Amino acid sequence: MSWLRSAMNKAVEVGNNNNLTRTVMNYADSVGHAVAEGAKILQDRIGNRNFKSLKQTVQRLEEASISCKGPERVQLMKRWLAALKAIDNMSEVSVEDTEKNNDQQHPSEEPRKQPLVLYYDSEMGGEPLNFRDVFLYSKALEGISICMILEAPNEEEVSILLELFGLCLTGGKAVHNAIVSSIQDLAKAFSNYQDEVVVKREELLQFAESAITGLKINAELGRIDAEVSTLTKQLDEIKTVKNASGNHETISKDTAASIEALKAALAHIRVCSRLEGLLLKKRSLKYGDSPEVHSQKVDKLKFFTESLATSTNKAEKEISDDRIQKEEALKFRVAKTDEVGEIEKELVAEVSALEKQRNEIEAQLKQVNISLAAASARLHNVREERDQFYEANDQIVAHLKTREAELSKSIDSCRVEENVLSSWIKFLEDAWALQSSYTETKDKEANAELERHEDYFVNLVLQFLSAYEKELRPSIDRIRKYVENLKSLGEG
Repeated sequence: MSWLRSAMNKAVEVGNNNNLTRTVMNYADSVGHAVAEGAKILQDRIGNRNFKSLKQTVQRLEEASISCKGPERVQLMKRWLAALKAIDNMSEVSVEDTEKNNDQQHPSEEPRKQPLVLYYDSEMGGEPLNFRDVFLYSKALEGISICMILEAPNEEEVSILLELFGLCLTGGKAVHNAIVSSIQDLAKAFSNYQDEVVVKREELLQFAESAITGLKINAELGRIDAEVSTLTKQLDEIKTVKNASGNHETISKDTAASIEALKAALAHIRVCSRLEGLLLKKRSLKYGDSPEVHSQKVDKLKFFTESLATSTNKAEKEISDDRIQKEEALKFRVAKTDEVGEIEKELVAEVSALEKQRNEIEAQLKQVNISLAAASARLHNVREERDQFYEANDQIVAHLKTREAELSKSIDSCRVEENVLSSWIKFLEDAWALQSSYTETKDKEANAELERHEDYFVNLVLQFLSAYEKELRPSIDRIRKYVENLKSLGEG
């Protein structure tokens, strides 16, 4: 729009000696003075009124959203819901009152309404915000959603959360029900997720928080849509008036009529310029994760899921190998036990026979005693060897049982975390699909409106410039002649 402003300024400079252009300059000065006075009045009102601190309110909302539990959480959500509903009701009532006051002669006779609490931050600047704008600006909704994941909500909390989503998130009731259902699924999966293997619990909660942020209503977008609607109505009214008076306007010889026409043209141009700026700003508004960040998060969770599945399969294979070794050890123990038992029986029979021989043959007592001592020593060694074998075998079996228990626990942890990651991936993909659909629809609407108003605005400017061409052409020729004369004088 800068080229249009330059063209209008040059047009004023060319005809600086006539009454029409002086009136245009005076009108422009009065408009600038009115704008400055309006800004000063707004600053005085901000300074005199007792606004609540925006930063402190945002901090209190975020701290309360993550600290309240049990009945306190229900009460907190009810207070938030009541405040948000009051803001919506107040907005609807204010629109109805405005329409009624336009038809009534004495609006001051109506009962006085309760003043609206506003929040302001001098460092951020801008206009004062109501509670709904502050709530959307803060991370309170994300915090209460994270609390619902950490501690599953009851039926009352689910009902209140659905109403909060209806006031704060994009999409319809079906979308909000799907989000609440996803949060309940995440809470169920998170309740079994205690041992972290490859991913941190905090990181998963951050992913869920960013997904909720991407679905939140943009308060700035709502204000832009409201102003765009107002400006569009003004343009329609201007078009209606212009069509009624005729499409081809001519410059009147009457100075007062020309001034009024010029004022109307300037107002028309100002509305078009403001509308174009709002549409460009609407198109540039972004909320939540970008497509690249969303893709990185999903790819990261998929990679962790595949890693956990690989670890689980490896642990199951090790358990299978250990069980085979345990079965072989038990089989060897049974065979060894049978072998030692047979040897023990033989030695016992031999000892019995030798003792019998000692009683019967006293002449051979010495030799029999030696044989008896040797057989007893052999028996003792075999039994000792058997006891040592039993002890070693028991240690091997106990070690294999301990190892199997540890691997089983690792498998359970991996499976639980794999289920959690699968739930997270599904939730993030669903939330991203909703956000992408909403963003695409918004961009298409903004581009269509912008293209339509740009074509209209270019045609409007061409009509205005062509209307003033005949009057300004002689002045331009005289200025060109003065410039040539000045150049010739300078060269002489």
